[in-house]
Amino acid sequence: MQLQGIHHISAITGDARRNLDFYTRILGLRLVAKTVNQDDPTVYHLFYADEQGRPGSEMTFFEYPHAIPGRPGAGMIHRIVWRVGSEEALAFWAERLGLLEVAVTRGDGGSVRFADPEGLDHELVVNATGDAPLAAEHPEIPAEHALQGFDGVRAYAADVERSGALLEKVLGAERDADGTAVWTLRGDARGGWIAYDAAPAERGRQSGGSVHHVAWGTDTEDHPRWQERFEQAHLPTSGIIDRTYFKSIYFREPSGVLFEIADDAPGFTIDSPVADLGRTIILPPQLEPRRAEIEARLTPLPDPRAGRTGTLS
Repeated sequence: MQLQGIHHISAITGDARRNLDFYTRILGLRLVAKTVNQDDPTVYHLFYADEQGRPGSEMTFFEYPHAIPGRPGAGMIHRIVWRVGSEEALAFWAERLGLLEVAVTRGDGGSVRFADPEGLDHELVVNATGDAPLAAEHPEIPAEHALQGFDGVRAYAADVERSGALLEKVLGAERDADGTAVWTLRGDARGGWIAYDAAPAERGRQSGGSVHHVAWGTDTEDHPRWQERFEQAHLPTSGIIDRTYFKSIYFREPSGVLFEIADDAPGFTIDSPVADLGRTIILPPQLEPRRAEIEARLTPLPDPRAGRTGTLS
């Protein structure tokens, strides 16, 4: 029983329209779901992903309008690392982001680092895993240069060794052979990693531009078995929560990072075909009677694919 790398990453935005523009127009991801935070249905939950909305590529945001800027600190993820297909893709992104007035720095191996408009840190690296690319279509981004899903995340640690022990003994992760604070979680379909860095002295603040949680993927049939394992390890969790589009288990690892275990089914296509993903607001059945009330409170958003032709849906 192994976790399938990163399922999705959820963050907070204070401006849904600006957020939508950045992640679809600039980064080329597809808006695959407009729904609401099921624990607080007064706010959006936006999902950006590859063309089919597959786990491993889903970057999601809760919108709390006018949220003050967040600040990563101990127990928080501070950088999201994405895959691209080649060094040529890295060069493409360095040029594209620069032309679009997004500040870029180059890191180890030519990686491309930048932040979104609210300061959320991202890095692009060449995909060295052999995992299938998870890419969206965009008229300005050649297919061979598109983002290919998540590689890993970097977090600030409060207790690296205790976090590592949980990752290895409970979640089945493997520590990198070089002894660095990097742990990989890999299943048959895909993998991903989490790295821990020394936390800054200043206390973190979860708000606009900060990560709320990282979800690790599992097969549907294994999901209840994970809950059993957590209970045997005396790890406090949320229990299994039905999110309609997938099921979730939440818990905090020893450094304080909020983890989720999420399965792959049934996905967003239970509400609409792939071609129509992201076009309308979707709600779980228990919230459908409140649709008019909920939609009245949400920020009106344009369809980022309106007017596209050809293979783009």
